[in-house]
Amino acid sequence: MLTRLRESTSDAAVEDRTSEATPKTLDAIGAPVSVSGVAHSFGELRAIERIDLEVAPGEVIGIVGPSGCGKTTLLELVAGLRPPDAGGVSVGGHAEAAERLERCAYMPQRDLLLPWLSAVDNAALALRVAGVPRATARARAGEHFERLGLAGFEGSRPNELSGGMRQRVAFLRTLMAGRPVLLLDEPFASLDAITRAEMQAWLAAALGPASRHTVLLVTHDVEEALYLSDRVLVLSSRPACVCDRIEIEGPRTPDRAAAVTSRQFAELKQRALRSLAEGAR
Repeated sequence: MLTRLRESTSDAAVEDRTSEATPKTLDAIGAPVSVSGVAHSFGELRAIERIDLEVAPGEVIGIVGPSGCGKTTLLELVAGLRPPDAGGVSVGGHAEAAERLERCAYMPQRDLLLPWLSAVDNAALALRVAGVPRATARARAGEHFERLGLAGFEGSRPNELSGGMRQRVAFLRTLMAGRPVLLLDEPFASLDAITRAEMQAWLAAALGPASRHTVLLVTHDVEEALYLSDRVLVLSSRPACVCDRIEIEGPRTPDRAAAVTSRQFAELKQRALRSLAEGAR
């Protein structure tokens, strides 16, 4: 498989067979997501008891819960990677698994950058897979490097980038897929505390008013969820159900220090931690 990926991303693979190729045009950015009465098991293991969730276009939903409670499974169900045992899921009004998958871009915990590709080629990978010629794909991805703090590193390989820079490349790769829904699964879990805080502030800016993506963000970090989200869903221990739904007032701000030290934020954090503790019993 890696050999095929190497071949498909090499210069030789680009015969300009589709010089006008572009990714498939889907729904407008920011599709609604509906999860209704969803339950799921792995054999005898009941992972999700029942979850109901309605996400408006352009909304950012944080999902927190104990380890093993089914947070990642929920993202996989939304993306169409797994069928629910009960209930229904739709993305942009489309319920079929293949249709949901077309409308979701999934960013896992690990950046999964291809070590033999440059930063800009990694960021442009979704375009290349869609048939966009290499030069065009590089140009489109490269337009965003300065905004993401990556200017000057377009030609760097992954092992030449810091952890935060790698995560930004991975996030850009997710954006370049052109999907209306972003599914972020612990995107900063592997980073140290200082870099993680910097990346949270960066993502808050990236998800500002100019962004219209719908986002589902899974994290174990309550502070991260409250800082980045419009609403936070608190799940119980397995089998998961919803313990609490926390509304976040006010816009996200890149000034993370000011946000997380405010009295209102502290009260919401206490509420979320209390809900987590009650749901774990």
